[in-house]
Amino acid sequence: MEYSIEINSGNFQSEVIEKSYLGTIVLDFYAVWCGPCQIVRPLLEKLAIEYNFTLVKVDIDKNPDLANKYGVEGVPDVRIVSNGEILPGFVGALPEEQLRDLFSRLGLRSTLESGLAEIQEAISLGDFPTAKKGFDRLFQKYPEEPRVSLLAVRFLVRLGKPEEARRILETIRDSTPAVTGWKTLLDFSLADASDRTDLDTLFFEGTRFALQEEYEKAMERFLQIVEESRKYRGDGARKALVAIFNILGMDNPAVKEYQQKLTFLLY
Repeated sequence: MEYSIEINSGNFQSEVIEKSYLGTIVLDFYAVWCGPCQIVRPLLEKLAIEYNFTLVKVDIDKNPDLANKYGVEGVPDVRIVSNGEILPGFVGALPEEQLRDLFSRLGLRSTLESGLAEIQEAISLGDFPTAKKGFDRLFQKYPEEPRVSLLAVRFLVRLGKPEEARRILETIRDSTPAVTGWKTLLDFSLADASDRTDLDTLFFEGTRFALQEEYEKAMERFLQIVEESRKYRGDGARKALVAIFNILGMDNPAVKEYQQKLTFLLY
């Protein structure tokens, strides 16, 4: 399959309209002299392979009839063609993240998203060898993708390998709230557990539940520690709660509930 082709007025009908019934076409009206066109083109070519669509390029200077017919006023002018219909896309150079959002809204699924979904299914079925093979493929293709690394962290924790999980976290360049949250929980889980007090028992139970993704059980234990001793482990229980909040996201109903409970205890 050709992911990127150049067309003209003579083959527009066959290469764009007719082939759009077989799969999504991304139509890029561009000009050689256009700076933003040169910025967005390599991104579109890259994403064409990842999202399995055909990028069709039209030079407006060589094909002014097509530019006039479709009302192109500025370039790059990118349209989406599906089932014979030419739909609005965007004008100008969008960053990669916004392009991905656009293609996801169109129902296109990237090889990365498909690979992550397959790994998650394998993990849920307990098919760890298949999950490992999936990780090997994705790490080879996306060596610096945080979503692959974070899923690998969760997988290693489930296998009882927190040290390896912590090492993978160190390779992630972008320090997102979720990454920070996992680092906090793993650091707590790897801390010295000798000579435990009752609060220590609660704390390590909470950490264990958090790493097993039983977050409400974990938050209950950390909240109990905050209620009994705010100074425990240098405010460790509150920090652990914040770590879970970051992992789940602030829109999560359980996060909202436990944020309110924590606020009540603190103030």
